[in-house]
Amino acid sequence: MTVPEVLALLDAERDERGMRHWERLGAGTAGMTSYGIGLTRLRALARRIGRDRDLALALWKTSVYDARVIALLVDDPAKITREQAEKQVEELAGGMLAHVFASCDATLAKTPFVVELADQWVRSDDPVRRDCGYGLLYEASKFSGRKAPDEAFFLAHVQRIADTIGSEPERVRLSMGTALMGIGKRSAVLNQAALKVARAVGPIAFTSASGTCEPFDVVKHLTTDRLKEKLGVKG
Repeated sequence: MTVPEVLALLDAERDERGMRHWERLGAGTAGMTSYGIGLTRLRALARRIGRDRDLALALWKTSVYDARVIALLVDDPAKITREQAEKQVEELAGGMLAHVFASCDATLAKTPFVVELADQWVRSDDPVRRDCGYGLLYEASKFSGRKAPDEAFFLAHVQRIADTIGSEPERVRLSMGTALMGIGKRSAVLNQAALKVARAVGPIAFTSASGTCEPFDVVKHLTTDRLKEKLGVKG
């Protein structure tokens, strides 16, 4: 597909209610326009379009939020470079596109350098990079086999979260909590380490475009009966 064809497709799928909500965001839109389409629907459209490297790069140059989301979803992880990742992280509209860029089954998380990138970005002075780094760390927490980092790698990041979460902005704290949740589901040892930090931190308060949301309780996610049974954790 071409950029005009994708924009026509988005226009046909426009959600008037979503567009009104977008307009209410004001400066929060970072100058982008939107057809008001939800992420679930955008993912479905991206699957229809399929992997298309050239299209992804072209859509990323637009100022349409929905088109830029599609760009992230249809890019080819085998062809994404470190240089591209570093350039795009600077263009996430103040972090507005960070969720699709770095977490929630992100295309970037499928690149061969994702673990190294996550490890680097969580140490960055840039809060957007730290937000994305912890998002990628959550994605890495789901890896298995030879692709997965070892337990020591994750334990080190649990300690880093414990040492720094108190001084982080809301968005990064939430990403840290998500990473902590993912790490704590990997093994009994990591579960206990993550739980210790999660209990000390408590539920993580955050706001969304629709207002204040219920705090993110990492402890709740790491103490389910199903998870305890899976990991062989007692109590």
